[in-house]
Amino acid sequence: MPTIDRTGANLAPHFLSLFRLIVGLMFFEHGLSKLVGFPHAAMFNHLTPLLIVAGVIELVGGALIALGLFTRIAAFIASGEMALAYFLVHAQHGPFPALNGGDAAILYCFVFFFFFLFGGGPWSLDRWLRGA
Repeated sequence: MPTIDRTGANLAPHFLSLFRLIVGLMFFEHGLSKLVGFPHAAMFNHLTPLLIVAGVIELVGGALIALGLFTRIAAFIASGEMALAYFLVHAQHGPFPALNGGDAAILYCFVFFFFFLFGGGPWSLDRWLRGA
């Protein structure tokens, strides 16, 4: 009879791929919002050059991460962007992420660093291109 530990261990790589897909699509949406205006976010009505660069990283990086293509490189860049976002924008408003609005930036930073370390999982274009 399979145990929950064995079942979890067998499903973990596939969950990694599903998790990567969802996170990549959410990040892609942030870039889409900044650069295309959909979905509309009023705070992005006037883009600075820094927000344009962030939008490009989010749009392209989110798409690559969602597809699992160049996952480690895209995730490393996205992780760095989120670290910068936290320290340049959120940390100025106090040290507590729940109060300065930086909790999502911190989570994205560490989730992307996780993808940098572990890759895109079995359901990724990286894996398919390697022929594995």
